[in-house]
Amino acid sequence: MDSFGPFILLILMFFQWTAAPTAGEVTWTYSGLVGQSEWSEYFPECGGTSQSPVDVTTTKTRYNPDLKAVTPLGYSQHGNRPFSLHNNGHTVVIELPEWMGLRGLPWLFTAVQLHLHWGSGGPSHGGSEHTINGQSADAELHVVHYNSELYPNMSAAMTQRDGLAVLGILIVTGEETNPGFDNILNYLSRIRHADQKAFIPAFDVQSLLPKDLGRYYRYNGSLTTPPCYQSVIWTLFRERVQISKAQLLKMETILYSSKSDEPDRMLLQDNYRTTQPLNHRVVFTSFSAESGKELSSGEVTAIVVGVMCGCVGLAVIIRFIVKTIRFFKLLHLETVVVNSSTSSWDVLHNNRPAPMPRLKEPEKEKEKKQDVALNSTSAAEKKEEPSPSPQSEP
Repeated sequence: MDSFGPFILLILMFFQWTAAPTAGEVTWTYSGLVGQSEWSEYFPECGGTSQSPVDVTTTKTRYNPDLKAVTPLGYSQHGNRPFSLHNNGHTVVIELPEWMGLRGLPWLFTAVQLHLHWGSGGPSHGGSEHTINGQSADAELHVVHYNSELYPNMSAAMTQRDGLAVLGILIVTGEETNPGFDNILNYLSRIRHADQKAFIPAFDVQSLLPKDLGRYYRYNGSLTTPPCYQSVIWTLFRERVQISKAQLLKMETILYSSKSDEPDRMLLQDNYRTTQPLNHRVVFTSFSAESGKELSSGEVTAIVVGVMCGCVGLAVIIRFIVKTIRFFKLLHLETVVVNSSTSSWDVLHNNRPAPMPRLKEPEKEKEKKQDVALNSTSAAEKKEEPSPSPQSEP
């Protein structure tokens, strides 16, 4: 009996080894038996040194003036062919036509598909894969391309270091509805369960992108899902795209990661990978530090208040200057009025005639005038004396 013990043990080990699933057969998840922490056991490249996503620390980025603006090709030329919408149990995928591509990188890249990542707690609870200065967005859109100059197809390119290029768009929530994302979210009810597909009307894919395609972060990384091939040139746009709270709620609550025939339904939520170490990689920027500085809400508020205070102060200074100018103008006007009210002689003193000097009368003329005056006086006196009355005779 003892001789059968080692034999039975060998048989059990043999069956265990033959029953062990290969990497292609493993059904990975974001949490659970084959969750993120176990990915590297079944997919060795998931434990590599150039994994994605990453946290972009803006103070450690490096400006590269050679980075050009990204140029989508054919994104708006969707034609009449419908798009294929697919729930693969991990995310929602839209297959893109081969005439869509991308310029602005060292090679021409052809579009393959786009998909989304999100959370479960609504706005401000995270859901994006990449983070900026440790801060998550509410969701993230990825547009995947392969290097069509060097490789014939996606399968051949995805294992090569320069094989793929992915655009990363961070998504935040606000009050306004984003009509571009309605082209996807309004049809999610058709693919609620894993492995379900549906055709949807084609639309302008560029409507999903931010307006500013010239400012972005660039680094070498990997696929963010198994097999985690380290073959991706990442372009993470600095500008975020906004959707409404209702749109985010659709994204987080409509789809299931379970199949339709499975008794236990599992919502497809929190389908994002945690950030991975940079491991001495450098994140480059297409914009300078001055134009690309990330500001917190407090800093933005302080700047707005400062600008408002500066405007008020400038208005006060301008008002003071205007009042001062008016005051001096009024003072000058009053001075002119006072001066004009004075005598013309005072104003035109140089034209005032000098007084005529009195001439001395000659002495003889003066004596004659005195004699005449004396004679006149004597004559008057004689007239006044009474004449003597005649005396009567004895």
